[in-house]
Amino acid sequence: MKRLKKTKDFGAARRELRLPQLLEIRMNYEGNGENIPLRPPDISLHGMFVNTSTHLPEGAIVNLRFRLTRSNVEVQTRGEVRYCLPGIGIGVEFVGIRPEAVRAIQREIGASYRTRTKKS
Repeated sequence: MKRLKKTKDFGAARRELRLPQLLEIRMNYEGNGENIPLRPPDISLHGMFVNTSTHLPEGAIVNLRFRLTRSNVEVQTRGEVRYCLPGIGIGVEFVGIRPEAVRAIQREIGASYRTRTKKS
């Protein structure tokens, strides 16, 4: 019996609004203090896509620290790698993020989309 490889539809509609910018971001693989080189991600209430050429396996735990652009709020949380696009980046789901950090991200996303809507 031949097994079919499971594929993910990364072009499907997003379930949440995304914020395309942060002031700064740092990430390291848990258990290794070395920072992973990154390019700016997009962020939602439950996670982010991080542009990096570093390959991390699905299920890897990372430590994230980033600063929101508008409010200047710093967020620190752990994340679990949910998928990896080799040479492009990784999808990370927040793990144990504090409720006040989620509210700050929600306000930031809301403010960003209100500004974009007014410009249209």
